Order: sequence, then structure tokens, then C-alpha cells
Amino acid sequence: MLSKSLENAINDQVTFEFYSSYTYLAMAAYCESIDLSGFANFFRVQAKEEIDHAMKFYDYVFQKGGTIVLGEIDKPKDTYKDVVEVFETGLAHEELVTKKIYSIMDIAVAQKEHATISFLNWFVDEQVEEEDNFTTILKKVKRCVDNPHALYMIDDELAQRVYVAPANNA
Repeated sequence: MLSKSLENAINDQVTFEFYSSYTYLAMAAYCESIDLSGFANFFRVQAKEEIDHAMKFYDYVFQKGGTIVLGEIDKPKDTYKDVVEVFETGLAHEELVTKKIYSIMDIAVAQKEHATISFLNWFVDEQVEEEDNFTTILKKVKRCVDNPHALYMIDDELAQRVYVAPANNA
């Protein structure tokens, strides 16, 4: 059984993961609007992954005998100066997600809730990957922003990204 404080923190994270999905879908729409469909594909896949993350938290609460309470989802930003700003915003968002995961982990550690610590380790590892992906792409985009040919090469690269659902035991 989860403590109320841990259950509330995870419930907040469920809502935030859905907000993350909504944010990345808005980024995809922006990229489509400037004819960067490969970038849009990257963000569409990202949006699907965030739904998976939300559902992992959702299912965990029920596994631990808790209750899910969904919060309101804010409207995400939907206009940007350029694709550099999109990835800067995405990286900042992933850094915020990391802080939120760490905050939940801090509660679990303080309460010696070992099952939750084990569960959250997957998310800690996932956030390392997420921040690295955004950092890497942002560096590439910054180098190519004034070179349309290079930008379209990155667009082609990002068009190859495919959605892969996480393993059930992950």
C-alpha cells in the first residue's frame, strides 16, 4: 500500500506525463506546419512514449492498492521561433520531468518504500536517455539551423524513428 503522499505524487506524475504527451503533440504540429515532417514524426513518437509512461504510473498505483485521481491538463505552448526553440523547450521539459521523478524517488526513499524505489529506477534510467536524445538532436539542429539542406538531412533522419512500446516487465 502506498502512503497518501506517495500516491498523490504519483497521481500528479500521471497527469504530468499526459501533459508531456500533449506538449510533444503540439511540437509535432508546429513541425508539420513548417514542413519538417521528420521532426514531427520524432515528436509524435515522443508523445506516444509519454502516454506509455503515464500508464506505467497509472497501473503501478493500482498494483499497490491505490486510487488514481487525474488532474487537469494545461494547454501546451504551440508556437515557436524555430526548430531550435522547439528542442530547447523539449530539453527543458525533459529536465523538469527528471526533477519530478527525483522528487517522487526522494519520497519513496524517505519512506523506505522499496517496491516503489525499484519501480522508479526504470524512470530514472529512462530520463538519462531522454535528456541525452534531446541534447544530441539540439546540438545537431543548432549547427544546421542556417543550412536548409543539412536541416532536411536531420529531418530525414528523424523520419526514421519508430514507436516501440516498452516491454511489459519494464
